[in-house]
Amino acid sequence: MSDIVVFSPEEKAILIEKIKTYVAKELDQEIGGFDAEFLLDFFAEEIGVYFYNKGLNDGLDEMRVRIDTIADDVGYTLEKNSHS
Repeated sequence: MSDIVVFSPEEKAILIEKIKTYVAKELDQEIGGFDAEFLLDFFAEEIGVYFYNKGLNDGLDEMRVRIDTIADDVGYTLEKNSHS
């Protein structure tokens, strides 16, 4: 697996527009599509993996909680039925 976050062309186009809008609004600067794409590529290469790993770990944590809940429910149900 690559350490670089890769976006589809459609996703990249949306993100480039978002970067251009952000820079115009927050920094009062106009940048072109090439500069916005360059900035997007920088973030994807340098910090994208941190966002990816954070999302992955958050999802795994949630899955562990749900599995524990299911295991507790199944264990309780089986235990209760075995005493019937």
